[in-house]
Amino acid sequence: MKKIVALLSLAVLAFAPLTAKAEIAEMRVPLGAGGFGFLPLHMMKHYGLIEKKAAEAGLKLTVNWSNVGGPAVMNDALLSGSADFISAGPPAFLVLWDKTKGNAGVKGVAAMSSMPMYLNTHTDHLRTLDDIHEDEKIAVTAVKVSIPAIVMQMYARKKFGAADTFKYDRYTISMQHPDGVVALLTANKQITSHYASPPFHQRERKEANIKTIMNSNDVMGGATTFTMISTTTKFHDDNPKAYAAFVAALQQSFEMIRADKKAAAQVLLDSMGGKGWTAAELAAMLDDPEINYSTRPENVMKYATFMHEIGSLKNAPASIKDLFFAGADLGGGN
Repeated sequence: MKKIVALLSLAVLAFAPLTAKAEIAEMRVPLGAGGFGFLPLHMMKHYGLIEKKAAEAGLKLTVNWSNVGGPAVMNDALLSGSADFISAGPPAFLVLWDKTKGNAGVKGVAAMSSMPMYLNTHTDHLRTLDDIHEDEKIAVTAVKVSIPAIVMQMYARKKFGAADTFKYDRYTISMQHPDGVVALLTANKQITSHYASPPFHQRERKEANIKTIMNSNDVMGGATTFTMISTTTKFHDDNPKAYAAFVAALQQSFEMIRADKKAAAQVLLDSMGGKGWTAAELAAMLDDPEINYSTRPENVMKYATFMHEIGSLKNAPASIKDLFFAGADLGGGN
């Protein structure tokens, strides 16, 4: 009888589903390129929001925040498995979505911020982008895949035609925002322009010799997502509690920024070493109606359509829902 019971037990175990794999105990999140576009991440880090949301779901989780930024670096971090969530602009995200379609399946988790980028220059002769000289360079966070790179392609295509879509690519050079500010303010002879985001744009415009000749919203025709969050399908499927904790923490960070802009500004200032601005100055910038924090994507499909038309994407999303995981709070975005 005992043998029969033992055999029956083994049979049950053989056909029983395997025990679900435990969720991650450590989440790895790069902090991005800096500035207002990545402020929610710094809020999440400073206040331990992800850990708190995970604990509410019964998951003990620590978060490893790395000082990694730049679209290309962030994409590599996600694909190599050294990051679980990354933040980048829509063009870099779309390249990764397209590249991993059918394999790693990178998709959007949520939009994070919307704000313009500004093309600033210290040269007198540059009144429009058309005036750039052959020996001059424009600092962007990444050539080919950054917001400025695509925006300048859109501008060139509209003004000069399809044959000149990539007219300005050769003038771009990859550089993090703080380095771009230094290059511009020291009147670097080669790097004469910088496509800057807030608050780096505002810092540059403090100087009398710096002027703005273009901004991304003008080219895009309205408010546009600046940073968004993505991850792989495997991480999404294997870690539902950790994933949900991240999303809940992200949404709480938005609420905290809106509720106390001065405190949020101090968090950002501390993340940048406490130099270059005062918390009051940064808080005043947060009152700009063009700086917005929301999960709602804005004009992401416009990037996707354009990038598919020029061959930067093999696949074209049928709608904004194709780019995000099911259940994402898109708020009627586009």
